[in-house]
Amino acid sequence: MDFEFSADEARLRDSVRLLLANEYTLERRQAFLTTRHGSSPEIWRLLSHQGVFSLGLPQEAGGYGGCREIMLVMEELGRRLVLEPFLSTVVLGGGLIRDQGTVAQRAHLLPKIATGELRSALAHHEAGARYVLDHLRTSARRGKGSYVITGSKAIVLDAPVVDMLIVSARDESAGGVSLFMVAPNAPGVRTTQYRTPDGRSAADLALENVRVPTAARLGPPSVALTALEQAVDCAMAARYAEAIGIIEALIELTLQTLNTRKPVGAEIGRFQQMFLMTVQAKAMSYLAADYCRDRERSERRRVLSAAKTAVGNAARFVGQQALQLHSGSGKPVELTVNHYFQRLMMIDATFGDLDHYFGAFGERADWPIENC
Repeated sequence: MDFEFSADEARLRDSVRLLLANEYTLERRQAFLTTRHGSSPEIWRLLSHQGVFSLGLPQEAGGYGGCREIMLVMEELGRRLVLEPFLSTVVLGGGLIRDQGTVAQRAHLLPKIATGELRSALAHHEAGARYVLDHLRTSARRGKGSYVITGSKAIVLDAPVVDMLIVSARDESAGGVSLFMVAPNAPGVRTTQYRTPDGRSAADLALENVRVPTAARLGPPSVALTALEQAVDCAMAARYAEAIGIIEALIELTLQTLNTRKPVGAEIGRFQQMFLMTVQAKAMSYLAADYCRDRERSERRRVLSAAKTAVGNAARFVGQQALQLHSGSGKPVELTVNHYFQRLMMIDATFGDLDHYFGAFGERADWPIENC
């Protein structure tokens, strides 16, 4: 596994870091949080000019790069706690359309994602599913030239700010899982919108006899589960990278704070442990980025589960120690640390919490730890 970045990768990282340092300060983020959904058309436009919405897409759609480039961008988005629907649109939406869509759908939709014209969100999770992707009660009944979708979806991240929902459903006509492109304001779609504890926009969906044309089905019927698994695994790796960006920001803030006073021995030891766990977690995040497109899902999931454990443990430890080392200071940095910690805890619960993946990794005792 190569931890060195090419000149192009380093330029991408540096350009996104510079943009966000200038345009997405924590003060501006606080202002965005006071708006209805927290999303900023200006920031979305600036990110589009950086070309980051093209990452992982086919060249014929104007795309370039892959998982490593997405990882670098997600680290920078995490460092600034950016609220824009990058992961929902590019990694999940773009990935599903790329892998599952028809030739015509890819030609029509992917260039719009690449330019920032189209934002999307995946509406898949259902209450009681416990992170099992093929646990679906939402159904799609096929009629003449259309489908009728009925069911509900929970915690659809970024749903209030996107132009298109990708809805999963059990295809009654063929028995498998199909994906459908649904407008958020389509007749029969009811949304309950809210903010998550870290300030992001989300919604619960009720789908009551939502009629969509057959052409709105993404790709062939009943075979979408594999593409769904692939997209979610890539999104997990991207979330790990986002967490690394946050953890590194906490390390930097803590070091600055310790440099303003004479730290005692216990504080030095805690900071050293924070730094060591961050290095280990970052290595696992890189490994996850390299494996997230592996064709063999069992191998892919072993790596992702191991990475979840490493990144999740580092997030909890670094976040808690940063809170303790800044507590009682009464300075703005203490509030900043709290925002970072809240986001880390939400990332930990996305696509499965740490306990869920620790169990998955622990069951694979035959996988040697040196593979990490």
